[in-house]
Amino acid sequence: MGRGKFKSKPTGRRQFSTPEDLAAGTSNRPRTFRQKEDEHEKEVESEEVSEEESEEETEQKSKGTQGIIEIENPNLVKPKSLKARDVDTGKTTELSRREREELEKQRAHERYMRLQEQGKTEQAKKDLERLALIRQQRAEAAKKREEEKAAKEQKKLEARK
Repeated sequence: MGRGKFKSKPTGRRQFSTPEDLAAGTSNRPRTFRQKEDEHEKEVESEEVSEEESEEETEQKSKGTQGIIEIENPNLVKPKSLKARDVDTGKTTELSRREREELEKQRAHERYMRLQEQGKTEQAKKDLERLALIRQQRAEAAKKREEEKAAKEQKKLEARK
């Protein structure tokens, strides 16, 4: 039969599993490359696990050409893997410069805020002076208003007489 103007995709036609196939666990769908590769890796790993258990402590996985070429570099630091039971919880770690500076900055800010609350910093002293001046002005204004009120009442009383 002719295909017409449009050609079908190279992947072919879709094949659907029947409910019986799904129930049986078999399917006519081909396995993908990744699934096959994963199965192969699992098989290889299970074989290697028994071999690695004895060699695990002495040898580390090598990347690239490290396994091929033997290098004696005195500056090369080999990463040490610590187990949970070997970790020393009492040991204190040293902070990095940035972390140390950040802590110092926080402590300085807290100390400044404490002094600010106590009124010992220059800014706090200026604020308290300003506040005292404002209170004094408000008290004078209130006193003046009271005097004016009293004067108005006295004028009203005199006007009535």
